Amino acid sequence: MVRKGSIVILDCGGQYAHLIGNRVRRLGAFSEIRVAETSAKELTGAAGIILSGGPQSVYEQGSPQIDPVIFDLGVPVLGICYGHQLIAHTLGGEVKPGKIKEYGHADITITQPQSPLFSGLPKMYGVWMSHGDEVKVLPAGFICTASSDTCNIASMWNEERRIFGVQFHLEVTHTQHGMEMLKRFVDLCKPAPWSIESYAKEIGRQIREEVKDRKVFMLVSGGVDSTVAFTLLNEVLGRGRVQGLLVDTGLMRKNEVVGIQEAFEPLQITNLRIEDASDEFFAALKGVYDPEEKRKRIGDLFLKVQKRVSEEMHLKVEDGWMLGQGTIYPDTIETGGTKHADHIKTHHNRVQAVQDMIDAGLVIEPLKDLYKDEVRKLGEELGLPHDLVWRHPFPGPGLGVRILCAEEPNLPKEKGSVAIPHLVLPVRSVGVQGDGRTYRHAVALFSASEDTFNVPHAFRSMATTIPNTVPAFNRVVFCTSHAEPPSIVFTPGAITRERADLLREADAVVHEELRRTDLYETVWQFPVVLLPFGTRDGGPASAKATVGRHSIVLRPVESQEAMTANAAALPATLIRRMTERILSIPGIDMVFLDLTSKPPGTIEWE
Repeated sequence: MVRKGSIVILDCGGQYAHLIGNRVRRLGAFSEIRVAETSAKELTGAAGIILSGGPQSVYEQGSPQIDPVIFDLGVPVLGICYGHQLIAHTLGGEVKPGKIKEYGHADITITQPQSPLFSGLPKMYGVWMSHGDEVKVLPAGFICTASSDTCNIASMWNEERRIFGVQFHLEVTHTQHGMEMLKRFVDLCKPAPWSIESYAKEIGRQIREEVKDRKVFMLVSGGVDSTVAFTLLNEVLGRGRVQGLLVDTGLMRKNEVVGIQEAFEPLQITNLRIEDASDEFFAALKGVYDPEEKRKRIGDLFLKVQKRVSEEMHLKVEDGWMLGQGTIYPDTIETGGTKHADHIKTHHNRVQAVQDMIDAGLVIEPLKDLYKDEVRKLGEELGLPHDLVWRHPFPGPGLGVRILCAEEPNLPKEKGSVAIPHLVLPVRSVGVQGDGRTYRHAVALFSASEDTFNVPHAFRSMATTIPNTVPAFNRVVFCTSHAEPPSIVFTPGAITRERADLLREADAVVHEELRRTDLYETVWQFPVVLLPFGTRDGGPASAKATVGRHSIVLRPVESQEAMTANAAALPATLIRRMTERILSIPGIDMVFLDLTSKPPGTIEWE
């Protein structure tokens, strides 16, 4: 049975199921997440029910379905995206593929402002869409309450039964008035009050209950998540029961290890060992081109090094030691961490060897149900330095997922139609569209003028429309180094120390310039990506290079929890300085600025 007075999210496999739960808790109601098929009997006592989005089609065999009796429980029900379609499908409406798939921003027009969700809100505002299907015919007793240019039934309502459906994602920050609409639904439910103020104590209780009398060997990357998790374990269990390990993979940022050591000094954290395993990682990644294989090898080698060091330090499972990780929620859900979720990418903390240990109860992940913003709040509560807590997120595999590798150029068979000067990049990147994984190409746009540092306004709109209408592309970038598409030359190869050093220098330039302009905390995250191609006439800097010709992608994003993101707009003067400094690095011929939101692109390229 569910907790009395809670709001239950039925998880249909969407990337945002836990994000909905997080938002509901922020609104003062306890939320819990159950699988879509949970019986109505088990939901007795809930104050309200929310059906999440999902990557499948409601009419497909094997897609998530619900117990129709939930609509007879007498509590408010809200369906979001797939959940909206599932309500229509279950109650006799009709769901079919839309003429145009919508991924990203869309404007809706409110057609029934008397709906409790929309009362008092503007007649038109922007929302976040991520769907291919849509409701074509309303179920009996429902009225349409909002529409968009490409989706006639963007929202529906059954007043008598207090059932609501919205095609857009009101739970994400990019939907205007999203929290207002969600709050109105939560208020309708009249849930039992709940507060997040005691959350840290609750996590501490969970740690003690899970660890019992054992000790924890914690893998620390130096990023926000693992640092907060390590500090939390130290505080709850005491330093005598925790041992940290920082593995230098050779894929860390410039001067990263020294910086981490300096950050921990004032915290009096002395139970951290640093192991230089860079030679092992480069050897393991030799000849590896596939992104998933790279993540798997990095994750497996992390465990191999951890095992070796733990044996050297006599930290054995049979002696009461378990593994600690700084995994947060987006890492698990994008790996397909819930029953119906699509596999977006394998996080290095979720390779099979780790999963086997989790199943055996040998892993503790104190932050696994938290989002990045909550981790930062927890870090501040623990007394961590502001600069450390607000560091940009950095992936566990480090630069390994920011160095794109290939044996030969890869181009789509059908490129579609793009009306302005462009270049199809000869590599693919990971995206997320309709809650599902894509692996497609990026298209680069060119300004056709000497001013390559000001992004034309129309290009930002095209960053949404092109992936929505051209199946070959899931990402749009703008070239800041060239006015017109040049002839390119491909540099085949996998990850090497030389390539890592090349990316390290470009990454250092970006973060130096961000801090110089006081924009470091304004931009939520800024991946810098190395692409394995340059121009045929690379110029003086390329002539000095020993690693072949390459290009750099600047990927500044705005986000709060990594589940969705906007491409951040940077001042033209900053783009100019970054571009010019990066082009002076031997081996770098071109610079691109990623304009893609999430969805349809992921924040990282791999």
